[in-house]
Amino acid sequence: MKKFLLLAVIFSALVPLAQTLDPARKIASVEKIIETFYVDPVDTTKVVDEGIRAMLKKLDPHSSYTNAEETKEVTEPLEGKFSGIGIQFQMLNDTLYVIQTIAGGPSERVGIQPGDRILVSNDSLISGVKRPISSVMKLLRGPKGTVANLKVLRGKETIDFRVVRDDIPIYSVDASYMVDPEIGYIRLSRFAEDTPKEMYEAIEKLNKQGMKKLIIDLQDNSGGYLQSATTLAEMLLPFDAPIVSTGSDRLGRSTYTATAPSTLFDGPVQILVNQFSASASEILAGAVQDNDRGIIVGRRTFGKGLVQRPFPFPDGSMVRLTVARYYTPSGRCIQKPYHDGDDDAYRDDLINRYKHGEYLSEDSIVLPDSLKYYTLKLHRPVYGGGGILPDKFVPIDTTGYSTYYRDLMAKGVYNRIVTNYIDANRKLLKKSYKTIGDFISGFEISQKLIDDMVKLGEEEGVPYDEKGFATSKETILTILKGLIARDLFDQEAYWRVANHLDPVYLKAVEIFTTPGAYETTLSHQ
Repeated sequence: MKKFLLLAVIFSALVPLAQTLDPARKIASVEKIIETFYVDPVDTTKVVDEGIRAMLKKLDPHSSYTNAEETKEVTEPLEGKFSGIGIQFQMLNDTLYVIQTIAGGPSERVGIQPGDRILVSNDSLISGVKRPISSVMKLLRGPKGTVANLKVLRGKETIDFRVVRDDIPIYSVDASYMVDPEIGYIRLSRFAEDTPKEMYEAIEKLNKQGMKKLIIDLQDNSGGYLQSATTLAEMLLPFDAPIVSTGSDRLGRSTYTATAPSTLFDGPVQILVNQFSASASEILAGAVQDNDRGIIVGRRTFGKGLVQRPFPFPDGSMVRLTVARYYTPSGRCIQKPYHDGDDDAYRDDLINRYKHGEYLSEDSIVLPDSLKYYTLKLHRPVYGGGGILPDKFVPIDTTGYSTYYRDLMAKGVYNRIVTNYIDANRKLLKKSYKTIGDFISGFEISQKLIDDMVKLGEEEGVPYDEKGFATSKETILTILKGLIARDLFDQEAYWRVANHLDPVYLKAVEIFTTPGAYETTLSHQ
């Protein structure tokens, strides 16, 4: 009875207190009540985490909370490095195959080679057991300077390696090469800390190779750091040109302008975008478009025009809170419409665009005159309120897609058959194709490789579909060739092959190689 009275006293003391407190202290009181009185044992950390998520969900779609592990996953790619052993790998039949070693990285330094199979790391089995990729990554990564003792199978020989983990770069530039003697191409996957340095080096390399026209591919680039986007814009825009503004009622308005005394490249520019190009990608595309510095080619971008500020906590978790909006130089806000707390509708936007035919027809996009703005030099009409609309629309190409193609992709058949093929033929391929140019011009997918792919597909529950294969044959063969190129050479080699399937890339090349097409598109009203 005394215990009951004591609990009642504590409870009655807490509850009225919570009723008179400000919201923040009320939340702390609720957490204490749960910790003290809840009927079962409870992980209050998880309860608090979910409570914070629920609060932020009532705001805009981009304010978010991440715990320590999630924060690391989000920030690591943008910081440009992580600590590990320095390999690219593929899991095939519960076995870890080394696809490439990072040039100059820890694994390459001790002699690990592409094609090696890593069996054990620090007495923990990696191969021969069913491990999720996340678990494998934890075994291979670790603090800089720590040791991974690896047992590696090469052919029939087992070799022990002592690998000292080191910083491994995460590159933003996936490809930079000359399409022809005049056209340079750069594919950018993110806007990270080191992206400006990488872009500078890529543009300088292409300048030395005689580049007179530049294609920057931002398709599927979801963004990153604002500072990286503004620095990249400075490489293309003249001194004092406006790049982007940020504004809010609380913080006022700030404008970023080009401060570099000269541009790194002053020739014709095309920016390639699609529905997955977002945030920093839209800042760069908007700056180029509004200053009439180049043309935008592809499809309407995502429409993320909100600025998040990170608020880190001592335990490694973080709140990223929306504090302002982006505005392009013409004054456009590119944030697409949303309703506070309605994340489902916001997430469905891209699906709805597809259903409405936006990916197939430019005419499906109808925007009111109230969203119309004008570029700064040529006074071309541009629109706000939902992403960057391209100057040259390119519909998505579905002619090479079939259910058979998609099912093979979903089952991982393409990657697995290529890993098998490379494993069996690596020495011969390396001997036959010294450069990526030799490979692109000389290599063809054999009928045996196609037959092996079909057989593996059937083993994975994807029955052969003759009509589906005929529909997707060119796409399938190009994907296979691209993956082989990637595993033999590098990521750039993949894009040099796969870009020939991309209608946006092909349209950009067509514009640059057709006399007057670029100028006509740039001046189009």
